[in-house]
Amino acid sequence: MAVSTVVTDDGKTVSIIVTSQFDYSLHQSFRDAYRNVDKAGVTFRVDLSKSTYMDSSALGMILLLKEHADKLGGRVIIARPNESVLKILSIANFDKFVTIEK
Repeated sequence: MAVSTVVTDDGKTVSIIVTSQFDYSLHQSFRDAYRNVDKAGVTFRVDLSKSTYMDSSALGMILLLKEHADKLGGRVIIARPNESVLKILSIANFDKFVTIEK
């Protein structure tokens, strides 16, 4: 599966793991990974360590996740992007509004 989800026992952290190219084909599965989460203060951790590519639709998906997290008083962390994905995130200035863990 290209998108999987792991939730901590306390429900405070939802890890969304993307293991393929992060593009529009993952739109529905990415949205399904977080849309039913409604815990206040939740942290969404998007693990991109196994994703080798992302396009503009993936950036849009992260923005939608950020909106969802903001409504819950939560936050979004993008974890372990490779160099090419990190470059795309940097060009789009995503480091200004989400945390990027290298």
